[in-house]
Formats: sequence, structure tokens, C-alpha cells
Amino acid sequence: MPKAAPTAPVRLVLPQRPRRLRRTAAIRALVRETRLAPAQLIQPVFVHEGREAEPIPSLPGISRIPLAGLGAHCRELEKLGLGGVALFPKIDPKRKDALGREALNPNSLILRAVHEVKSAAPAFPIFADIALDPYTTHGHDGVLTKRGDDVDNDRTVSILAKMAVLHARAGVDFVAPSDMMDGRVGAIRSALDAAGHESTGIMAYTAKYASAYYGPFRDAVGSQRASGTPSLSKATYQMDPANRRDALREAWLDQAEGADILMVKPASLYLDIIASIHAHTHRPVAAYQVSGEYAQICAAAERGWLNLRAARDESLLAIRRAGADIILTYFAAACARDW
Repeated sequence: MPKAAPTAPVRLVLPQRPRRLRRTAAIRALVRETRLAPAQLIQPVFVHEGREAEPIPSLPGISRIPLAGLGAHCRELEKLGLGGVALFPKIDPKRKDALGREALNPNSLILRAVHEVKSAAPAFPIFADIALDPYTTHGHDGVLTKRGDDVDNDRTVSILAKMAVLHARAGVDFVAPSDMMDGRVGAIRSALDAAGHESTGIMAYTAKYASAYYGPFRDAVGSQRASGTPSLSKATYQMDPANRRDALREAWLDQAEGADILMVKPASLYLDIIASIHAHTHRPVAAYQVSGEYAQICAAAERGWLNLRAARDESLLAIRRAGADIILTYFAAACARDW
């Protein structure tokens, strides 16, 4: 049987070879379009009245921090080079009521927490959640109507404006209204300015969707609905996950009302929303990689189905690539240690 003729090497004539820019790690780093740094990340931190740190089972690696240890904890986060901290209180259920009155207590846990952080790390930016869900027995972000079948938008906004002033007086750098009430950004801006807090910024939860991914957060702050309280869907004020143009409308409104930063929440499932708002505003865009997004990556990694660090970094890179200038993530401290 005759031998086959040797095959000549194939040489394609290609003026463009994209692989030339992927050939080595050094070249890939040189031409990388999207970069992540600790200064772009904000660490959410839960604080409680107890004496010891309390691990949160649905948020692996995350604990509620005791007030006495909060300053030292945040000082360490500052040393890691993070962009700031977002504080959330876990208050005693006995202090909750249908009106969320504890939110206006000038000696509340969260205001004492702000003092602790600013005493320990004066230059470290604090972002303070402005909503009533940690304080209400029904777990909603505002007060209910007399019939209990809806959240009273305008009455809630009046409370949130007072709450924001208390936080600004305590020393936060940004108030972050997460309630999704109509007109709350403008009311808060007016209240802050009237109280002499013109320098306090507003990071608005501009496009906060009625997502299924908030469960571990509600565990962390104890904002589940108490038994015997009215049942009402948060979809009456949070955004419909099916809607995109509605997010642009919210962005235009928040920008016009004086928001300094516009946020999308959740992040990973809403990359198109992040990109749209980034393309249509000159404000910095933030994105919140929420508790459910964090927990599902951790759970898959615990089962050996994903590489935790690789999946974590890829998820954050996608959020940044979509157009987020700032990312709130429970991975922030771990990323800063690894990078």
C-alpha cells in the first residue's frame, strides 16, 4: 500500500489574529478592558446589640458584629483599601412596631454604630440604609395605610426624611434610601439641606427590583413579617423584574431630585439595567450583589461544583463590565485580601 503524501502545514493568511493579544498572562493584563480594585467595593456590615459576633447561617462567612467591636472591624476594612461600609442594624424585636418608631430614636442602635465607626475610622465612608423594614413588625419599608392594604407613600417619605437627617447628624457620608417610595429622594435632599447637611450625599436605590434573592438579608436583619400582621406584597413598590424602561424612568427621576449615586439591586441578574442606566446618566452607578447572589455562589462552592474565588471574581467582573462604578458585595473584604 503506497504511503500517503505528507500533508503540508496549513498557514492561513489572516491579517487579524485576536489570539495574539491573549498569548501570555502579561499581554492579557496589558490589554484588559475592565479592572477591579478594592476601592470600588463597599462591604455591607450587620450590627447588633450582643456581646459576641453572630454567624449568619444563610450568609456563609458573614456575622452580625457587636456594637463594641464595630469600630475595630471597620478600621480593618479601611486598611484593606475598601471604598466604604454599608451599615444595617439587627434590632431587638421588642423595639419594633407597626410604625417603625425606633427609626427616629436619636439613640438608636444604628446611630450609635455610626458614632463607633467614625470614632475609629473618621475618613472611612459610611453608607446608611434609609428604610423602615428593620423597624416594623410587618417587615415593610414604610408605614401601612389605615386599612393595612398598602404602604402609605407620602407619610412614609415624611418619616424617611427625618430619619435621613438623624443619620447625617450622626456623621454618615451618604444616606441610601432603599424603600422605593415615590418622591423620597427629593424630600430627603430638601430635608438634609434645610438642616445644614448640604455635604451629605444620597446613594439612591434607584432600580430595586421585587426579587427572590433577598432572603438571607432578611434573615440577617430580622425583617421578616411577624405572625398576625397584614400580608402585602413588596411588588406594590419595588420594581417588576420584567421591566427595563421603568428603571430608566426611575433613574431620571432620582437624578432630577438630587441623587448623587444611582444604584441597581440585585446586580448579576440585572446587568442590562446597569448598562442602560450607565449609558443614560452622568452620575456614578452602583450595583448591589445581594445576599442571595452571594449565598448561591458560596453554596455551589461548598458542594464542590464551583471554584469559589474564580466564580466570585467573574461575577464581580461582569457587574463592573456592565457599567457599575461601585459594587456593594459581601465578598468585598475577602476580595481585598486576595487581590
